[in-house]
Amino acid sequence: MTDEKMDETKKKTKKTAECCGFPVSIFFIVVNEFCERFSYYGMRAVLVLYFRYFLLWDDDLATSIYHAFVALCYLTPIMGAIIADSWLGKFKTIIYLSVVYAVGQVVMAVSTIHDITDTDRDGTPNNFTLHIALSMLGLILIALGTGGIKPCVAAFGGDQFQEHQSRQLNTFFSVFYLCINGGSLLSTLITPVLRAQECGIHTQQQCYPLAFGVPAALMVVSLVVFISGSGMYVKTDPEGNIIWAVCKCIGFAIKNRFRHRSSAHPKREHWMDWANEKYDKLLIAQVKMVLKVLFLYIPLPMFWTLFDQKGSRWTLQATTMSGDFRAFILQPDQMQTVNPILILTMVPIMDRIIFPLIKKCGLDFSPLKRMTVGMLFAATAFVCAALVQIEIDKTLPHFPSSSESQLKVLNMFNSSLNVTISHKDTLLIDSLESSAGYVTLDHQEITVSLNSSGITENFSLIAGGRQTLIIPSDPSVMYLKEDIKSKPREGRNAVRFVNGWTAVLNITNLESNLEPTVISNYSLVAQGTRKFVLSNGAQSCVFSQTFGFGSSYTFLIPSTLFSTDCKSIKAVEDIQPNSVHMALQIPQYFLITTGEVLFSVTGLQFSYSQAPKNMKSVLQAGWLCTNAVGNIIVLIVAELGKLPKQWAEYLLFASLLVAVSVIFSVMAYFYTYIDPAEVEAQIRSELGFEPEEEKKKQTLEMEDKDKDQQNEQEVKQTKI
Repeated sequence: MTDEKMDETKKKTKKTAECCGFPVSIFFIVVNEFCERFSYYGMRAVLVLYFRYFLLWDDDLATSIYHAFVALCYLTPIMGAIIADSWLGKFKTIIYLSVVYAVGQVVMAVSTIHDITDTDRDGTPNNFTLHIALSMLGLILIALGTGGIKPCVAAFGGDQFQEHQSRQLNTFFSVFYLCINGGSLLSTLITPVLRAQECGIHTQQQCYPLAFGVPAALMVVSLVVFISGSGMYVKTDPEGNIIWAVCKCIGFAIKNRFRHRSSAHPKREHWMDWANEKYDKLLIAQVKMVLKVLFLYIPLPMFWTLFDQKGSRWTLQATTMSGDFRAFILQPDQMQTVNPILILTMVPIMDRIIFPLIKKCGLDFSPLKRMTVGMLFAATAFVCAALVQIEIDKTLPHFPSSSESQLKVLNMFNSSLNVTISHKDTLLIDSLESSAGYVTLDHQEITVSLNSSGITENFSLIAGGRQTLIIPSDPSVMYLKEDIKSKPREGRNAVRFVNGWTAVLNITNLESNLEPTVISNYSLVAQGTRKFVLSNGAQSCVFSQTFGFGSSYTFLIPSTLFSTDCKSIKAVEDIQPNSVHMALQIPQYFLITTGEVLFSVTGLQFSYSQAPKNMKSVLQAGWLCTNAVGNIIVLIVAELGKLPKQWAEYLLFASLLVAVSVIFSVMAYFYTYIDPAEVEAQIRSELGFEPEEEKKKQTLEMEDKDKDQQNEQEVKQTKI
């Protein structure tokens, strides 16, 4: 036995401290994984809203950067696996990249503090470049960290068990993946609540520092916990990375084929056979089996293109909906929790009930057919999302085009007025009332006449804007005020007051005192019943109003304010609240989750059954690459597609996936299932292995049986 094998055996048989039959070290690993998953999914849950409402990017840019980050997170695990297996080992890789990860989370949390550049203290950063630079640096570090440690932690946990602890090992993997699901579920519920709070040094804004700060703190805790168990871990040395070996084998075959491309050289059965000069026949046969599976991966990115939009497009869709479930209020970014909840419910149902039932009915529901059906479920989910978007669009106000202007009239005069706009539109407006809605005009220069008083004024409107004409108690000083021309951000409500009282008023939630006849700037308030205290120094009263999501109101304060105890205040609705309920998103989440169970779980199971067990890391790398490419496709469509309607983009994605599923079904039809063990046995036989040597190999395969069962359990956990 060589010195290296003796050292390896010594490490594997090292006596470790145990508790309830488990190595004490795995408790540190389990806590570490829970904290890390909480950190990652908590940060990711609020990320697209941070882009949209803090950095003020539009929907397309926010979506693009979000998916670029997710794509990077799925590419870096390959780097982490190569570093761990070829250079540092799992323990050092986890430590070093966790430090990078924690620094990234802290940098990301710092980037969300608006007060560090809010020099004029208006609640909006004055140096967006600094915030963008910090957030991009933070996201790159996070992607390197979370992706780099992803392939190492579970495997490192498996290294802690001795050969006689196979039962405990299986239990560990179950608990490990429960921590993954638990961390992601809890963080997706909690961080949106933290975001919805208000905080700040000078001005109170949505609390993104808290929403990103808690995941950063959990990542630091995760690192500290993992380091704390350092003295108890079984640490194995790097053994070489099979991914790198496969890449070199393929590279040599391609180069050798190119060097012998002339007709003078005889053709070979398979292009990988050009690697025969350097690599053994068994490795080449294994690579052929892997390439056969990887070929089937070519259409798969399209599924991930749709699936990962839960955290971007669907979250942005939820911001235009009502989250009032009566018993509780659901934040837009909390809708993502429907997916892990359904996963935890549906995986056992599919595994124990649906699939066995289909089998008993005599139907051939092979893995590749399951994957095709999973794609179709995902496409149907986006059709549902398009239908929901159409319903949302019906409730949205009609905003002016770039060549149009819109005007509303408010009458604060003590009697009714006939208001004529440019000698065309005549509006009869009662006292303390507004025109029925906005008047849309195709020109900006207008003349406003008050027929009852003979007053006529000329005004210039803003092209592409909305404005309100306020007629105060003295109509001769009527004036224009610019209105918002989009839904208030993050589902909040925009409110403003017109002071018809005879003196200065102080109103809570307003930036300054309100002069007579003046209309205030907009203030944003959250959903629910909100109270406003109006005071003139000697008198005060309380006005309350119940708000939904995404509305805009102008409140008219009459001269009888205090005599009626604020009850005479009139509310004018400029933008109606969101009326389409978030519950309508549940069907699309159900369909996409069903597709995930059929596609993702089955896909990995199929892949592992069709390739040698020593090639599973190669297939895992290929699978992660399909995920990364899928997110890159979203990025391209979001930036280049620029479809005018969001529902049209949903239907585009659904159509593309249906087309891809047809292509995949054709590829699957011509695919021939193989038994990798039989192929390997045949190659070994051709190579002339001795019976004793073959028996030794079979013995090793029997010892690896438990590990294969572990892998099957790992596959069924989809929140890796």
